[in-house]
Amino acid sequence: MTEEHGAPPDEYVEAEIHRLLAEDPAVAEQGITVVRRERGLVLYGEVESPHRREEILRRVAERFPDVPITSDIGVIRAQAPTQVEELP
Repeated sequence: MTEEHGAPPDEYVEAEIHRLLAEDPAVAEQGITVVRRERGLVLYGEVESPHRREEILRRVAERFPDVPITSDIGVIRAQAPTQVEELP
């Protein structure tokens, strides 16, 4: 698959990234959305740790080095709350 440098990635790259994130045993992440933008792809979603987010971005960049990737992946709190929530 060849792409012009700076050209927007095609829908096959989006599908490949979805497959990579879902099928790679080290990632196995299905909650990430890939959106094509004018100058690259944006990854949206939430993961349970900054380390997991970095691992996802590293693997995508490693597999698609010529595709500009932007991350909008947030980190959700995975551990139990430390205070009791009191409702009015």
